[in-house]
Amino acid sequence: MLRSLQLFEIAQTCKDLFIEGFYTQKDIQYKGTVDLVTQYDKEIEKKLTQKLQEVFPMYTVVGEENTQTITYPKRAIYLDPIDGTTNFVHGIPHCAISIGMWEDGLPVAALVYNPILDEAFRADVGKGAFLGEKQLHVSTQTLLQQSLIATGFPYTKVKKGKDYQWVIQCLSNLLPLCRDIRRFGAASLDLCYLAKGTFDAYYECNLKPWDVSAGVLILQEAGGRFTNEKAQPYRLSDHIIVASNGHIHEALLAQL
Repeated sequence: MLRSLQLFEIAQTCKDLFIEGFYTQKDIQYKGTVDLVTQYDKEIEKKLTQKLQEVFPMYTVVGEENTQTITYPKRAIYLDPIDGTTNFVHGIPHCAISIGMWEDGLPVAALVYNPILDEAFRADVGKGAFLGEKQLHVSTQTLLQQSLIATGFPYTKVKKGKDYQWVIQCLSNLLPLCRDIRRFGAASLDLCYLAKGTFDAYYECNLKPWDVSAGVLILQEAGGRFTNEKAQPYRLSDHIIVASNGHIHEALLAQL
């Protein structure tokens, strides 16, 4: 069985818990000024971590809620139990379980599963990317001016420091030069929507490995491109990710 399908089977064990949490009152705590966490983030991560370790004992699970210091093991599974927790709390169905499997610094299998909309994006390296049974392909848009671009805002915005200034400058540069910009609040799904051609590009700063570890492989297998802001191969430790259908990548980089 493909490893992405194994990841999907594991994620499905938390489908009911995810849906229950989405539609019920939640116990909300704060990891930062505006960085939320609920009991469902913690419960889902605990359950998925146990199952991932049972099925893939040779891999180290690096989960968002139980990781104090980010590490990059030789064989790693990066887990975000609810990417888009703010959406989850506010009843916006743009949230997902994200599981990215990496070996020697490269992605090998990925799953991004949104139980609310019943959308399962998956990929295995060299095998293509899929939404359910449908193979994904990036858009063919070649003009930045006609491109729909996704982005996100870092939690560090509250400090109005370098990240905040970069976000504002990028918006100022890009907004007149593209069709429009969308901010949906879940990096893993933004990359998947780029992979299926809904978006033509995506960029963001100050993300964590579990935010993008699955989405980048799904994008790669759909024919897209992702780098850092210097056009270098993206690494999970990079501060900025720039992703696109490949056709508008250089034009986008020029504005960031």
